Amino acid sequence: MIEIKFYSEKTGKYYKLVNTSTWPYLEISGIKMHRADEIDPKKDAMLKIKALGRIYGRILDCCTGLGYTAIIATSKRNVEEVITIEIDENVIEIAKKNSFSKPLFENPKIKIIIGDAFQEIRNFEDEYFNFIIHDPPRISIAHELYSLEFYKQLFRVLRKNGRMFHYVGRPGMKQGKNYIKGIVNRLRLAGFSRIKMIDYALGLIAEKIYFRTDNPTI
Repeated sequence: MIEIKFYSEKTGKYYKLVNTSTWPYLEISGIKMHRADEIDPKKDAMLKIKALGRIYGRILDCCTGLGYTAIIATSKRNVEEVITIEIDENVIEIAKKNSFSKPLFENPKIKIIIGDAFQEIRNFEDEYFNFIIHDPPRISIAHELYSLEFYKQLFRVLRKNGRMFHYVGRPGMKQGKNYIKGIVNRLRLAGFSRIKMIDYALGLIAEKIYFRTDNPTI
């Protein structure tokens, strides 16, 4: 397997591709961008897709990384398109050298946007996606991707009765803080409901439930 590690003066970060028994994981300045301890990165990506249930149509993948979730999502027969957003061009360059990320650049179902998801989300029409995969870096690194403002945008672009998987990990556990409670509260304020923790995927499922408000004549 290929070994990649370098420092970027542009971002001020160290990048490293770390091999495992299956798919490698990305490490940025010592922080793992995938689960790689109790499970491997391939299984991690599979569990995130599993948490969404039966997926189909158009899917938003907020943070590309090495593209594993986008790749697995497009392997599902009824998925028509995955639009995936990555802010760090260094990450995309690493993915291009990672053989396990090859479908990210070759599968016509996948469209990559290089940009800031916080800004790019505004370019999509209302109710554009059937499902959303939101797998941001930890909250201390990308707090804007956990903000009420961003959650409102996610709610806006999700179709009625659509579902979102939001990876949260175990933030604040060592410090005795409960960041997940705040995340759930902001998701509710944004309009999401039926929010539940999926322990095996270390993430939340949140839904956009459609309630009829009209009173049809019988």
